[in-house]
Amino acid sequence: MSKYVLIGSAGCGSVIIELAFARAKAAFVLEQIPYIEPGPERDRLLELNPLGQVPTLILPDGNILTESAAIILHLADAFPDAGLAPSASDPHRPQFLRWLVYIVGAIYPVSTFGDDPARWGLDEANQKKYRDSLEEYRLSLWKNVEEVADEPWFLGENFSAIDLYLAVMRNWRPGLGAFNSHFPKLAAIADKIGKEPAFAEILDRDF
Repeated sequence: MSKYVLIGSAGCGSVIIELAFARAKAAFVLEQIPYIEPGPERDRLLELNPLGQVPTLILPDGNILTESAAIILHLADAFPDAGLAPSASDPHRPQFLRWLVYIVGAIYPVSTFGDDPARWGLDEANQKKYRDSLEEYRLSLWKNVEEVADEPWFLGENFSAIDLYLAVMRNWRPGLGAFNSHFPKLAAIADKIGKEPAFAEILDRDF
């Protein structure tokens, strides 16, 4: 194996990694699968990633990386000219790490927990209450990100992978319109990403 292999699904967090590869101009193979559907593709995914989630990345040496933040940090090291993360000596580095982990550790799981409320043993009426409460919580979490966002990119003058997360995750619940109206600074950053040709093709395909 001489290339990265990214296992992903349309509209999911793997799109963030696709955008990162596009930014790095790095070769990779994309295997799009319906990751929640039973079958041989999911069985293979579970062998690679016990959570059965995407993105899952197979490195050129055969090692496996899961968790989008871990993959982003790896790609930032592998392709430093892509500017996916501030360097260790950059004064923006602490805030990059803080908000990267906040987005993936606090906001991202709200989608995972809310995608299928039935899995938690809730009846139909309580599923709606559960999802509604999650949506309120999600908005409060994004509000914290909106309050600290700089311009023209999240960290100010320099692009980072956090901008890619914004461009993808604003398409998830509560939806593009609600995100744009509640979080104008974050929406402006995401719009900027969407206007770059290398990113637009990927985003248009998935969303």
